[in-house]
This record gives sequence, structure tokens and C-alpha cells, in this order.
Amino acid sequence: MKVSGLKINGITDPVGFSFDRILCSWKVTDTSAKRQQRVRIQISATEDFSGILYEKEGSELCSNETKLDFFPEPCTRYYWRVTVTADNGETASSKPAFFETGKMNQPWTARWIGASREDTFHPVLTKQFSIGKRIKKARLYICGLGLYEAYVNGKKAGNEYLAPFLNDYEACYQYQTYDVTRLLKDFAAGEKKCENQELEEENTIEILLGKGWYMGTFGLKNQSCLFGDEMKAIAELHVDYEDGSQEVIGTDESWKYRGSDIEDSGIYMGEIYNHSLWEKRENPWKKVEIKTAPGRLTERYSLPVVAKEELHPKEIIHTPAGETVVDFGQNHAGFMEFEADFPKGTRIVIECGEVLQNGNFYHDNYRDAKAEFVYVSDGRKEKVRPHFTYFGYRYLKISGWPFEVTRTSIVSKVIYSDMERTGYFVTSNPKINRLYENCLWGMKSNFIDLPTDCPQRSERLGWTGDAQVFAPTASYHMDTRAFYRKFLKDLHSEQQRADGAIPNYIPSKGDFGTASVWGDAGTFIPALLYRDFGSLEELREFYPMMREWVDYMHRVDIRNGETGFFRNGFQFGDWLALDGPTEQSFKGSTDDDYIGTVYYYQSVSLTAQAARELGYEEEAEKYEKLAGKIRNAVLDEYFTATGRFALDTQASYIIALKFGLYRDKERLIRQFQERLKKDAYKIRCGFVGAPLLCMTLGENKMEKLAYDFIFQEEFPSWLYCVNLGATTIWERWNSLLPDGSISGTGMNSLNHYAYGSVVEFFYAYIAGIRPAEPGYKKAIIAPVPDMRLHFCKCCYHSACGNYVSEWKIDNNGIFHLHVEIPFGCEAQVQLPRSGGRKEQLFAGSYDFSYQSDQDFRKIYDENTRLSQIAKDSEVLDILKEDLPAAYQMVMSRNPEHMERSLNELKDLFFMGITPEAADKAIKKISSLERWEI
Repeated sequence: MKVSGLKINGITDPVGFSFDRILCSWKVTDTSAKRQQRVRIQISATEDFSGILYEKEGSELCSNETKLDFFPEPCTRYYWRVTVTADNGETASSKPAFFETGKMNQPWTARWIGASREDTFHPVLTKQFSIGKRIKKARLYICGLGLYEAYVNGKKAGNEYLAPFLNDYEACYQYQTYDVTRLLKDFAAGEKKCENQELEEENTIEILLGKGWYMGTFGLKNQSCLFGDEMKAIAELHVDYEDGSQEVIGTDESWKYRGSDIEDSGIYMGEIYNHSLWEKRENPWKKVEIKTAPGRLTERYSLPVVAKEELHPKEIIHTPAGETVVDFGQNHAGFMEFEADFPKGTRIVIECGEVLQNGNFYHDNYRDAKAEFVYVSDGRKEKVRPHFTYFGYRYLKISGWPFEVTRTSIVSKVIYSDMERTGYFVTSNPKINRLYENCLWGMKSNFIDLPTDCPQRSERLGWTGDAQVFAPTASYHMDTRAFYRKFLKDLHSEQQRADGAIPNYIPSKGDFGTASVWGDAGTFIPALLYRDFGSLEELREFYPMMREWVDYMHRVDIRNGETGFFRNGFQFGDWLALDGPTEQSFKGSTDDDYIGTVYYYQSVSLTAQAARELGYEEEAEKYEKLAGKIRNAVLDEYFTATGRFALDTQASYIIALKFGLYRDKERLIRQFQERLKKDAYKIRCGFVGAPLLCMTLGENKMEKLAYDFIFQEEFPSWLYCVNLGATTIWERWNSLLPDGSISGTGMNSLNHYAYGSVVEFFYAYIAGIRPAEPGYKKAIIAPVPDMRLHFCKCCYHSACGNYVSEWKIDNNGIFHLHVEIPFGCEAQVQLPRSGGRKEQLFAGSYDFSYQSDQDFRKIYDENTRLSQIAKDSEVLDILKEDLPAAYQMVMSRNPEHMERSLNELKDLFFMGITPEAADKAIKKISSLERWEI
């Protein structure tokens, strides 16, 4: 038996984070046991646990979340471990994990420092000091604005980039904590040359500053100095010596500064790293100036942004325009890095792009983002990278490289917030696998400290609508607990400044515009996190945000006469849907008031459910009553007494079914199916409908139709993008036209994760892994196979452990299912096409093999559409012989005819088709077996 995966507040070995509450989690593996009998959690001051400070023990401690009533001291590392005794008598203890506090309530002795206002360059701040004792430990507590990197004796402190990240600058500033013990030179590092020599080692600390989001060009209006107009830093180096003494070296007036070799930097513009910047100008060291504190310092709550992967060039392209372009084969976010050994004066310019046009470099869709890295050499050998920016790109155009650019000349560092990957999925179909990877890469590219819309153009904002629709998929892909906690903390802070309204994006800088679907991130994401991770404590933390959002909407409702509708002016509606006035319109035809009110209803319902879970009974009743009133308003306005739905767009049906708003569900489904038929089973919905489309079909027993949408390859479809070489998800269904040319530059990102929400269906229905209780303590494993996939392999490392669902269909029709259920959990396994067989199973590994009661290889039935048999020569031969009129319909490729089902042919008497002849043909077609499709 093995106990591992220890996390505090969803983070492995957190250092310097806020620990206002301590929630621990762990996992048990490698055992035949089913459940725990007893758990003991210990916290110690020492790694060998000789000094136990706290213990908690019991049989009911939850592995996905146990709150520890432990109150840590500042600047202290604590070790903790978990010991589990199982129901088979096995006992195992985890390896020691740790967490370390920051300064907490300790006052800062350091001061904010920076350059003189007359010196507008990017400064480097420095301090030299001596150490004459043996060091026990050393910690650097630091914040720099806009961005900083700290170096101790020439070596970078920590492995993070873009610190202190994107802060809610109007509320607080995060500082980071770094273990720099091994970077310092102490008594032990020196060599004694004579008996009376004074043993001291000189050390240097440097802080390099850049503009970042804080003062660089940023936001929809491309403004500079949005949050501040001076680069500055504050730092304290705490050195504990082996003799028990301590020394604090803080930023103060004794520090010096001068200009760095960073000529300019910005999130949008990129960076100029120029070693010849000071060749013809003096750049003396000067005394720093003490700066006004910009606001309150707080322990970090952002995850580290680190280099998670490294990409190497796939190809060096010499374009028709004479450019040298490096193709990494994958759109992503990060920065380039290379070894410099160039003649003095070499000026290299690297530009970023997502796609080639006519074989040439292109990045006009970046709008105002220059997205450029410039390096000027002074002849030194060094490893080069940008310091204070990041880019979204697949292609790099390189100019000025003095030698031939090869595949070993440059690499790309892929950066995103340091989350554990939890979901894995692969099938027999390469295109479906590519679509899955595109979704995953879209998440990696846009989860850099906050969920952004895109990583490349002059935007990169935390749009709440995108975050809301993608959150369920994201939480399958990775452990998002700590990441979303940061996002929701900042979101709630902005909300409190906006009287309960949730902004359309953050940081909003006072632009408190709000809209349905976007603002509903404030209720949907906390509810989703509770569903997937099972943390009542975190639900309690963000319940006030949920309540304030629905109270805001209710006040708007009251102001408008309390009709049960949320009418708040501008709405995004079904953004970028294809059923608007044109396919390039900003939004579709679904009624804005309807969308707003349906989401008003769902947000109130989710808040009522949260109140119930938290034991807030009076508030639960209040919001349940309000939800009932809104529901009645929707039904009265949009449904007849007999259940007919008055609207007729894809998105309108999808959200009605998703959120349970109807009088007659079966009638609503029939209307929805008629709408899809009128649309020739093509996607016409946008940001509201498309992310929910396949999940809604799955939840309403229309999984085969969901597969149909997923496997479509013509525009508009998910595989249309794959066929055109996409390696991430696009913002628009037609971001590229069939010939590969870009459809427009105004709002056209090729790395926009929202439509990647379809992958939730992959996990939840193709593999069939879904929660039955919050946190996956109980789960449902109910795969829905389709012969278009020969196999599916999926695992999901939930908060409670690893669930596995793997299935395959043999060419003889035998179905195999392998299931794994983690320790301490149980799952209802629903065996597909087995006559409704269900198994309630506990922890362990299980295998099933059987001939299904409906042969998976018999892919045709009376509901099969003509478009689905148009490429099957054997079926066409049957039609040609038995139903020549139907055969001619297929050959005509008339869209109206192609979406008729085989069963509908029975009604075409006017074309000479009799029901008897149709039945005969359908029987023959339905008996055909297909394995290779």
C-alpha cells in the first residue's frame, strides 16, 4: 500500500502561500484493500518527525479534503505525513511533505525602492553584503513591480517566470518566497589561507525589473501605466545561521541601481534585450530612491508560472518571401531560448505568428501586439531568453541571425501555471486524438496565472464567459483547485467594487460592464469546483460571491418591475454563433432576454443548492423561491400551455434542456431534433450553445447524435479545424477558410479554448467517467461506445484517486471494458448494450467481455440519414436495386434530401417509394456489419 499525492490547499509542497485555512488531501494506491479503517495526520517541526506539533486521527477523515485546525507561525517550514490503515489490515505512511509560511503578520522592515523618476530605463537594483558564519537556511521574500527576477550571486532565485504575476492591483500585491540557501556563499564556502584571516564571503543580490501588466501597454484600449507608473521592488533576505542568530538584509537606501540591458518590455510588445544599450552612454551605479508603498502586501495565492515543457523545431522554412521561419509544429504560449555566440553588434529580431499565409510568415491577427523579441549581442557567450513577456505562437520569423538557422539553433519553453495534469484520453481515431490535444494545448496556452481568452494578440484578458464554459473540461484535464481559487479571489474583489456585478473580464480597471453567461462565472465555477473536488470549505469561501451576483441580478429585476427577467442592457448573447444576420456577425439570433433569464434562473438555483450544502437553510429557501418565480416567468413567456417552445434556435433548445426549463421534455426534444434537421445537422450555435451541445445531447439519450457532430469534417465543425492543420482550438468556426487563408484579422485568434469544451463529452460519455457525489467519492462509469471508434482509453486522477475506463470492440463484435476504481471509492458501472446491466463496485480493477445485445458493428438503422450512407458502396447497391428513387436522392447530394432518414423514405409515395419496399431495404441495410468505418 502506498500513500502519496499529498497536497495542501490543492498544491504540492507550497512555499510562501496564504494559509488562512489548511486543507490537506492525499491518495492511497497499490493495495487490494477497499476502504480505510483509520487515518492519522501529523505535522512536525522536523523532517524526521521528532517534534510532533499536531495530530488528527479518525476513521472518517476524507482524502479529498480534511481541514486541519493548525495555526502556523510566520517564516516556518512544517513537515506533514499521512498514515492510513486499511480494511485488510495494511498500514502505510506517506513520505514527508511540507508547507512553508511567508511573513504572515510580521511587519516589513524593508522599504520599497526604485530608480529616480528621471531615469525611465529598466533598472537593476543591487546590494552587496558579507557572510561570515555558517548558514542554516535563507529565504528571500520579494515583490517587484511590474515584474521582477531576483538573482543571488548571478543565479536566478526560483524557477518561476513573470512574478509577481497579474495581481488585483487595486486590492493587494503578492510577494513570493524563495529558498536561496544554496545560492549564498558562507563560511563553509571559503578556504582558510592563514590562521588569522577573517573568514567572510561576499555576496551580491540583484533585482531586475520590467513593466509587465502593471505599467506596460495592456487592456482593450491599449493603455500604458494602467496600475502604476514606476518600477519598484521590496525584498527581505532572512538568513538563519547555525549558531542560532538571524540577519535580515532588506531593501533600503543602501541599495544601488543602474540601467539594465533590457531596453524595453511589455506583455504585448515583447522585449528588447540590448547589450550595446550603454556603449555610448554612461551608466553609473546610483543610490536608490525610497518609493511610496503601492498598497498592501500579501502572501502569494498565484500558482508558480513555470516552464512545463520544451519544444524543438520541426522544420526550418525558407518562405517565398525570402524569410527564415522556424516551425515548432504546435501552437502554444511561452518564450524562445537560444545559445548566443555571435559577433559583437549582431541584432536578431524574432517575430511570432500562428499560421502561414501563402507560405509566408503572417501575424496580422495579433492586432496591436508587436510580439517581438530583439536581441543585440556584445560578443559574449550566453543563454538568451526574454525576461518580462510571453508570446503565443507556432512560427518564429528570425531576422539577423548571422549563421544558418538549424533545428538545434533555438528551442521554445512552454509556460503555464504549475498544475498537475489529471486527465488522459486516447482513441483509435487520429483526428479525434488531435482534437483532444488541441483542447489540451488551448488550456495550456491560456492558463498563465488566470484563464485568458488568447495568448497572442493585444488582449489576453481574463474573460469570464470563456472561463465559465470551459471550466468543466479544464477540471478533467488538470487539478484546477488552486488556479481557479486565485481567479475567483480576484473576481470577487472586483465584484465588491462593482456593487455585486461581475465584470466581463478581469482586470477590468473600473470597466464594470456585466452580462449574462459571462457574469455567471461567479456561480457556475464555484459550483463546478464543489462538484469535482468536493471541498465544502472552498464552497463556503466563494458562496458570498455567488450570493452577491444573484442579489445583483435580483435588484435589476426589481428595478424593472420584478417580472422574473434579467434585462440589463447589453448582452453578448450566443456570441459568434452562425445563425445571426451573417456567419461573421458578432452574435446569433437567440433572444438575449431569454438567455439572460435562463442563466439568471440557473445561477439562483446553484446558489440555493450551495446554501443547502452549507446548511444555510433560510437562504436556501429564499433562493429556491426566487428560482421558482424565474422558472415560471420563462415558462409563461416562451412555452405554450401545451408545451410548445416559442423560440427556434439551437442555443435556445440546448440551454432549456441543460437547465431543465420546459413543460413537456419529450416535445421540446422533438422540436430540437426538428431544428437540427432544418440546419442539416450543422452547428449553428456559438459560445452559449456549442460548449453545451454534446453534453446536453448525452444527458438526453442522444449520444449518437453527439458523435455525429463530433465526427463532422466540413465547416462548421470541430474536425474542420483539425483537417486544416489546427493544433489548438480556434475562436471562430471559420477562423481559416477552406483554402487555408485567414477569414479576418479583427477578432480571429487561433488559440481560443472555449469551443474545446466539447472534450467534456469525451471524458463524461465516450469514456463515461462522471461524478455521482461531490469530489468523485462515488462515480458513474457509463461509457457510450460507437463503432466509429475501435477503442477508447481514459483515466481521470480525481481528487479521491484514479478512475480508469478503457473499452474496445473486436472485429467479431465482442465488447471489452476495463474499469479501475480508486481506494475508498465506489462506482456504478453501466455496461453498454447489455440489457441495462449495472454493477455497483468498490475499489479495485474489473474486466468485462461480452457480445452486446445490439451488435456495435450494425451501425445502420431506420434513423440513419442518407448523408451517413452516401459513401458506403454496399448500401448504395441496395438502394439502387430496391429503392432507385432514394438512390437518385443520394446521388443528387441535395442537402434537403441528404438529411432524410431511411424511415422517412416510407412517406415518399409521390416518388414511387412504397412502405413495403422501404422496409425491405431498411432490413437489408440494418443487417450489415461494419468494423472499419
